[in-house]
Amino acid sequence: MTGAADHHAKIATFNVNGVNGRLPVLLRWLGEAKPDVVCLQELKCGDERFPAREVEKAGYGAIWHGQKSWNGVAILARGRDPILTRQGLPGDPDDTHSRYIEAAVDGVLIGCLYLPNGNPVPGPKFDYKLRWCRRLQAYASELLGFKIPIVLAGDFNVIPTDLDVYKPERWRDDALFRPEVKQAFRTLIEGGWIDALRRLHPDERIYTFWDYFRNTWSRDAGLRIDHLLISPVLASRLIAAAVDRHVRSWTKASDHAPVWIELAR
Repeated sequence: MTGAADHHAKIATFNVNGVNGRLPVLLRWLGEAKPDVVCLQELKCGDERFPAREVEKAGYGAIWHGQKSWNGVAILARGRDPILTRQGLPGDPDDTHSRYIEAAVDGVLIGCLYLPNGNPVPGPKFDYKLRWCRRLQAYASELLGFKIPIVLAGDFNVIPTDLDVYKPERWRDDALFRPEVKQAFRTLIEGGWIDALRRLHPDERIYTFWDYFRNTWSRDAGLRIDHLLISPVLASRLIAAAVDRHVRSWTKASDHAPVWIELAR
């Protein structure tokens, strides 16, 4: 990865909320932020409609796992092609949703995920979310056993704590903030994964998502649901983590802002 001054690697996650409809936003941000690796979620297009040519013109190799109208994940790498290592989260052969893709990029294993939303609660969608969480825990635990540099990045659809939401009391019954879901996230952290943003900004109120409704952006009524978890071997290399909030204010923006970390080589 050729990052800042060639000794940092910038890894980002961005729920684009429709990669073709928001392609100008994505390309503008890529040109401005110059991340080395980007995990994208909610492509909302079949494989054949992924804008590979435009992404390549912007200087990025890409792998993707699309799905018509829904879901869809991709990994972009600046100046190189990501090496696909896995498509689909293990544990349920009948799961047809495009929600997980994984690649090796310059010595780091990158897992890009889009965890189910799970609303309404209770119901089949919430049950599916909890099953997906359990599969993620099992696989994430297996990955840690390799003791290699790994980043699990994406839209987790989990608000980990009260600090991560503008009005916690309003979200108590939402699938993003239910005790079972917060516990699933906590289990990942207790297992050894590091919430990169919180490692560097433990007490700061930081959001990554602002709904299109009720003027949430202008009121800064946001949530932190996009996360980058790093394996313990990367802890000493973590030097920066932030949200490119301003992207949320652009014309035809996604309701999520890009989140990124910087790793020393």
